[in-house]
Amino acid sequence: MTSERKTDHDDAASALVLTRVFDARPEQVFRLWSDPDHVKEWWHPKDFTTLDFEMDFRVGGSYRYCIRSAKHDGWAHGTYQEIDAPRRLVFSFQWESGDAAHDAATLISIDFAPSEGDGTLMTFRQAPFASTAARDSHAAGWGQVLDAFGQALAGVSA
Repeated sequence: MTSERKTDHDDAASALVLTRVFDARPEQVFRLWSDPDHVKEWWHPKDFTTLDFEMDFRVGGSYRYCIRSAKHDGWAHGTYQEIDAPRRLVFSFQWESGDAAHDAATLISIDFAPSEGDGTLMTFRQAPFASTAARDSHAAGWGQVLDAFGQALAGVSA
């Protein structure tokens, strides 16, 4: 379960940083990012579902997925660049909308650190963004994804 949330915007428009504290050990939190069966259950904003999630979870491996709302489908993909279980995960992220400005590649890094008790401080960073509007749009979406992640984690940890 999520016990704390924080959003920071550093480097003006170029980076998004979200932090959350979860009531689970780093190994449990990391596992939900590394198992495609789990990822498919939570990797989508509110009012979306994840239709498909393909994952080759290794350095140099890739992922590709589709999320659906009542209005549209959205495809995205990326490549895993660093996997240091259960401490750090780094991967590229790119939408496949056909709009070059919207589909600009970004890099996501996620750090998992022990927190009070058996908790985990998770720091999510995505950059670069071309504008504050693009960053803020992703902040809203990823915030909802991390809410769904917290709910999925609580179900697995229970």
